[in-house]
Amino acid sequence: MLSYKMPQADKNPGEYELGESVLSEPAKGNIIELTAFNDEARENPHRKLKNLRETAPAMRDDATKVWMISRYDDVRGLVNDTTMLRSPHAAEEGSISRRFAQLNDGEGPQSILFMDDPDHSRVRKPLAKALYKRIQSMKTEIEELIDSVIDSCPANGTFDLMKDVAVPVPILVIAHILGVDESRLGEFRNWSEAAILSLNPVRTAEQTAQMEAGNEALRHYFGELLEKRRREPCDDLISDMAAHQKNGGEMSNAELLTNLAGLLIGGNLTTTDLIGNGLWLLLTHPLQLQKLRSDRSLTGPAVDEILRFESPVASTSRTLPNDSEVAGCPMKGTQTVFCSLHSANRDPDIFEEPDQFDITRPKKAHVAFGGGQHLCIGAPLARIEARRVLERLLDRYDTIELAQDEIIWRQLPFFRGIEELQIRVS
Repeated sequence: MLSYKMPQADKNPGEYELGESVLSEPAKGNIIELTAFNDEARENPHRKLKNLRETAPAMRDDATKVWMISRYDDVRGLVNDTTMLRSPHAAEEGSISRRFAQLNDGEGPQSILFMDDPDHSRVRKPLAKALYKRIQSMKTEIEELIDSVIDSCPANGTFDLMKDVAVPVPILVIAHILGVDESRLGEFRNWSEAAILSLNPVRTAEQTAQMEAGNEALRHYFGELLEKRRREPCDDLISDMAAHQKNGGEMSNAELLTNLAGLLIGGNLTTTDLIGNGLWLLLTHPLQLQKLRSDRSLTGPAVDEILRFESPVASTSRTLPNDSEVAGCPMKGTQTVFCSLHSANRDPDIFEEPDQFDITRPKKAHVAFGGGQHLCIGAPLARIEARRVLERLLDRYDTIELAQDEIIWRQLPFFRGIEELQIRVS
C-alpha cells in the first residue's frame, strides 16, 4: 500500500487552504486532498478545485512528487502536446506515477494508456480502427442490448439504477463487441469488477489478491478465445485483431491481451459513472430533465454537458521529457503533471456560468475524455451508451424521481462515480 506524507512546514496540513504557499513560490499542497480520499472532495470536489484554479493554477505536491494544473488552456495544451510522455517509468523516482507502475508489477506500460510512441501508435491505431468499425456496424445491436436491460427493470416502484442499469450495460455491450460467450457473462463481469481494482493505487492486500485473480482469469479467457478465433473466426472484435496479427500486424499476444482487458476495464468503470452521474444530475435539475423530455434532440448535448459538469475521470497525467515551462512555472524533465479535467471543465474563462448545469449550453469542447493522441479510445461508445440509456429511460417511464436523500460517492481516487442511485419510476 502506498503512503503519503505532507511536506514539513510551520502549520499543520489541515490548516492550509489548497493554493496557499506552504514554503515558498510556487504554491504547494497535497494532491490527495483533491481526491475521493478526502471527505469534502469526495462529496464535492469543485469548491477546492475552484480555489486551486484561482490561486495556484500550477501547484507542486512534494509528497507525491507531481504538479497539478487546473486552468482549461493549460490542461488542453498539455494533453494535446505530442512530446509529452505517458509511461510511468519515465517519471521521476518516488513519484506517485512511478509507484503506481511498481504497484501493478510493471504491467501498466503494456497498455495503450501508458505507452509512448512508436509503440503507442503501433498498438492503438489498429485497435481503434477495429473498435470504431465494430461500433458503427453494431450500433443497432448495441441499442437493442441496452433496451433489453432497461426493459427488464421494474415497470413501477423503486430500484437501484446503478446495479440494474449503469453497471450491467457497459459490461454487456463491450462483451458483445469483443465476442464473449453469453454463457460466461457472469464470470466475465466478476473478473472485470476485480480487475478494476488495479485503478486504486492504495488498495488493500486483499483487494490486490482479488485484482490479480481477476486479471489472471481475464488473460486466460482472452488467450483461449484468441486462439479459438484464429481457428474459427467470428463476427467480433477479437476475430478482427486475430486477423490483424495474421496479416502481419506488429502486435504481440501480451500487448493484445492487455489492451483487450483494458477496453473492458476502462469502459466498464467510466461509462457506468457517466450513466449514474448523468441521471443524478437530471433528477436534481428537474427543469433540465423537462427540457430533455420535451426535445429529444437535446440528448447528445445533454451527455456532453454531463461529461463537462461531472465527468467520470477527474484527472489525467503527462510526464515532461525535458525541462520546460508549464502554466507559467518552470518544471524539470521527468516531473509528472496531473491535469485536472474537473477544474478545466469549470473554467469561467471558457464556459459561461460554469457551475450551472445547462443541457442547452452553447457547444464548446470539454476535456472529459482527455485529448491528443491519448484521447479516450472508448469515447464514441460511451456517448452511444449514455444517449441510449437516457432515451430509453424517458421512453419507458413517465415519471422518474430520486428515491434517496443522500448520495454516496465512491472512494476511488481520480474518478467520480456514485455507489447507489435509488430511483422511483412509474
